[in-house]
Amino acid sequence: MTLLNILYITLLLDYLRMSMKPFYVLFILIAFWSTAVSSQNVKKENKAYRKKLNKAFKDPTESPLTKEDFKLFKKLVFFPFDEAYKVPATLVVNTLPQFFKMPTTTSRMPIYSTYGRLVFTISGVEYSLQVYQNQDLKNKSGYEDYLFVPFTDITNGEDTYEGGRYLDFRIPKTEEVIIDFNKAYNPYCAYSDRYSCPKVPIINNLPIRITAGVKKWR
Repeated sequence: MTLLNILYITLLLDYLRMSMKPFYVLFILIAFWSTAVSSQNVKKENKAYRKKLNKAFKDPTESPLTKEDFKLFKKLVFFPFDEAYKVPATLVVNTLPQFFKMPTTTSRMPIYSTYGRLVFTISGVEYSLQVYQNQDLKNKSGYEDYLFVPFTDITNGEDTYEGGRYLDFRIPKTEEVIIDFNKAYNPYCAYSDRYSCPKVPIINNLPIRITAGVKKWR
């Protein structure tokens, strides 16, 4: 809790004491405090995610960087964390998923299924993203419930990798999920052409700027 937060609460409390009953003052104060704590926790979670990602890039056994880039690598560049890009969404699961060969940056054509779609709003406008499941990967231990959400947006080629970015999460227990674009990351192809990466289907193009997550390499 910053000094500015404390001063704000003090002023708010003085005002409420003069205009409202003590019960309502306490209720509003608790709600304000809970929101502030929740916001701090979200920021800490995102900071931990970035630290973990940077640690993986510094590990020669995990890093997609070339030998030349690895020697100079310090850390990835991210957009500033923005809670506006951590949004609630509804996962609409396909009752009859379609299976198809996903084009990649090489001749490889892995089999994916259209698991469903995420419906969400940003700045009051509704959008949706298709959710996919890799049929080979789901047969591997630890990845049975892994879901894949590739997307493109207007930042591609300028602030972010021209091929788009990825999100992933696990099959949820309910249809209500959270999409955190602050965790959007680049495919390995953004760092080296020795990798084979799924191309983003055109249906997953967002006609807005998603100024969150990992920025363009270099």
